Amino acid sequence: MKIRTGIGYDVHAFAEGRALWLGGVRVEHPQGLAGHSDADVLIHAICDAILGAAGLRDIGTLFPDTSGEWKDIDSKILLSKTMQLLRAKGYEMGNIDAIVVAEQPKLSPYIPEIKKTLAAVMQIPENDISIKATTTEKLGFTGRSEGIAAYATVLIAS
Repeated sequence: MKIRTGIGYDVHAFAEGRALWLGGVRVEHPQGLAGHSDADVLIHAICDAILGAAGLRDIGTLFPDTSGEWKDIDSKILLSKTMQLLRAKGYEMGNIDAIVVAEQPKLSPYIPEIKKTLAAVMQIPENDISIKATTTEKLGFTGRSEGIAAYATVLIAS
């Protein structure tokens, strides 16, 4: 058995006139996040962690923001494609540990739905997914509510 780990990070600024998507779930908030796709920072961080663990580079290389193919795409599609690539290399997901860094909105009520959504897209048990939310105590760009960041680590095995 071969075991590998990966880490992912993503950040997007808040933007007017967009929906806020986190972990494939629409979160009630007056602003969404700016980006080429739906700007789901949590899914993007998870994709990068998976791709890194499998030695497949990163989300920007595979799904570049210079391509119209990915414009306004639902990030759940990117996650599904990432899982297909992972499995094509002979790996399966062990677990995910992720954290969303945001001063607002409060994310705790959304975490159960996010886990359920991610588990369905990735075809893994919800128990293999840990999602946490934190603030930066009003420090930095997230603390000033200018955007949201997400970090993810994954363990994969063949």
